[in-house]
Amino acid sequence: MNRIEPLNGKHALVTGGGTGLGLAVAKAMTEAGATVTIVGRREDKLRSAVANLGETATYEVADIADVGTAPDVVRRVQERGPLDILVNNAGAHHKAPTLETSDDDMERVIGINLFGSFALTREVARSMAERQSGSIVMITSMAAILGLPQVACYTSSKSALQGLTRQLAVEFGSLGIRVNAVAPGFIETDMNRDIFKKDPERLERILARTPLGSLGDPADVASAVVYLSTPAARFVTGVCLPVDGGLSIGF
Repeated sequence: MNRIEPLNGKHALVTGGGTGLGLAVAKAMTEAGATVTIVGRREDKLRSAVANLGETATYEVADIADVGTAPDVVRRVQERGPLDILVNNAGAHHKAPTLETSDDDMERVIGINLFGSFALTREVARSMAERQSGSIVMITSMAAILGLPQVACYTSSKSALQGLTRQLAVEFGSLGIRVNAVAPGFIETDMNRDIFKKDPERLERILARTPLGSLGDPADVASAVVYLSTPAARFVTGVCLPVDGGLSIGF
């Protein structure tokens, strides 16, 4: 049986694609047949990622928090071909008690997670609208679904992205652009492994509340992003798909 590659001929832009979830998404996109451009601030990480992703991947060094550069970033990326898919994965986190969270902390996290994603989305959507076709996926978080302590900045930014997903889906639908979100739960990344090694009781609490009883794999998130970007999801827009093993509905 011939392998079906549902993203053949598509060009995807993945922010924060040099490491972690972004790299997993980029890998899944290339495996589905897409040409992928990853964007990030650290060229060494991007170069290493592209070497592993193969000849259908390339990179662009950029800081999405610098929203004024968004038009130039998108122009440079589209010199390699028009963009069919945008995955807004890059983000910042800040964990501290709310009473110890400064205005600067809030501004920094929202500047990257919300303003950066919005500026890039707006610029990519211009060319998608001209072609009446495109898929945009926001990476949000279970923090936009549940109430979690000590993450006021992160929760605010991801909740805003989730609302923006619904708003853009309504506005862009007539332009042929679908806009969806994926909300990862606790995923087994290097960072989380270090956290749980120091706090095994926290891991036990999380697993006890998760109906599937395990952490997720980055590939689980990536598969959801790919699905939302393929023709299989042609009638899906404005949704937030939790990839969390049931954590958000567990008790």
